Amino acid sequence: MDGIAHTDYGFNFEKAKKSTRHYVISTGIRTVIIDALGKKIYEENACNGTCEFCNNIETLTGGKHNCSAAHLYGTYQSERFGGVYVFFCPMGLIHWASPIRIDGMVRGALIAGPVQMVDPDEFLIEDIIRKYHVTASNMTRIRQYLKEVPLVDTEKVNSLSEILSMVATSISDNTVDNENHELQKQQSDISQYIHYIKSLGGDTEHALYPIEKEKKLLLLISRGDKTEAQKLLNEILGHIFFSSGNNFNLIKARILELIVLLSRAALEGGAEIEQIFGLNYNYLNQISKFNTIEELTYWLSKIMDRFTDCVFNLAEVKHIDTIYKAVDYIRKNYMRKVSLEEVSSHVYLSPSYFSKVFKEEIGTTFNAYLNNYRIEMSKKLLLGNNIELVDISSLVGFEDQSYFSKVFKKIVGTSPGKFKEKRGQI
Repeated sequence: MDGIAHTDYGFNFEKAKKSTRHYVISTGIRTVIIDALGKKIYEENACNGTCEFCNNIETLTGGKHNCSAAHLYGTYQSERFGGVYVFFCPMGLIHWASPIRIDGMVRGALIAGPVQMVDPDEFLIEDIIRKYHVTASNMTRIRQYLKEVPLVDTEKVNSLSEILSMVATSISDNTVDNENHELQKQQSDISQYIHYIKSLGGDTEHALYPIEKEKKLLLLISRGDKTEAQKLLNEILGHIFFSSGNNFNLIKARILELIVLLSRAALEGGAEIEQIFGLNYNYLNQISKFNTIEELTYWLSKIMDRFTDCVFNLAEVKHIDTIYKAVDYIRKNYMRKVSLEEVSSHVYLSPSYFSKVFKEEIGTTFNAYLNNYRIEMSKKLLLGNNIELVDISSLVGFEDQSYFSKVFKKIVGTSPGKFKEKRGQI
């Protein structure tokens, strides 16, 4: 990888490597550089074994983990939240991401991790068992692998993520002479289509704005078909350029209309409304920076890719991150009143959508999971000698003792008092 020129990625690759190396030496946290597609192009690792966790789990379970999708998801979210984003990977480990921006466009990112913010616990272990059907003989080895992942507290993770953002910013916005093959191909395709329109004659129906192509484009985006969508987008852009007479302001106006249409297609495909609206706001602010048709059209194609990713390619990773964050929040706050609205707000989803995702991923409702976790915590307290039975319900988040007893009996099969008595504590 060291021999790859920085112009291949659209940012100063040598500077990025140097900055990443200093970050890792200073923090001891493994960090990778990814390109705009989420592919790892460089890795710096100061801690032996930490990057091997997923590989070891894959060897034991035969499962595969889409790390590039997780990295890309973290990059997109970090762009959305001001350059800093802490997220859970599919294995439940913590990473943080910061985007590398050149001329307002994300060209890559720095991804640091994995670490743990709490001691290895049964939630992560049970999740691995549920997903990959781990045998009992492999559990000891998995626990050993978890111990090799650094343990970093929440405050330090937040500080490390802020520093990573500063490093990424120092790499961003450097002038790069980037002869991008993808951009050249797009311009070639558009030019060929304009030539095709001219060959048909100006009075034919082919010279009119292709509304049917636009409808088909929106359908392809809602289905997540990038390849065919890009082909249709190039044809539509050809029509716009042909009919505009190279009036740059008119072309900008038409492209703004297309952005709105593309975003609606993404929403219809199931993308998160807050994220799409946030992206639209950023894009509308960026369009004034472009001075050539070539820059503008390439930028639009990247927007379409982004909207399509929001619909399909990153949906699974996004849901996994959401669930881990929700469960982590429940574990830290179960001892007080916690509502579905509060947790959904914490993970930036609407209550109805969060409720749907939670049930699909966990297999039970939010309230059922919360009550089950509270009862598990109460069982540990009941096995001790220092806490009165009457106080345990409030310590695990139940405001009413009789309701606590009712839920406990429903889940455990016996009352809290009899549970404690059977284990010889009374």
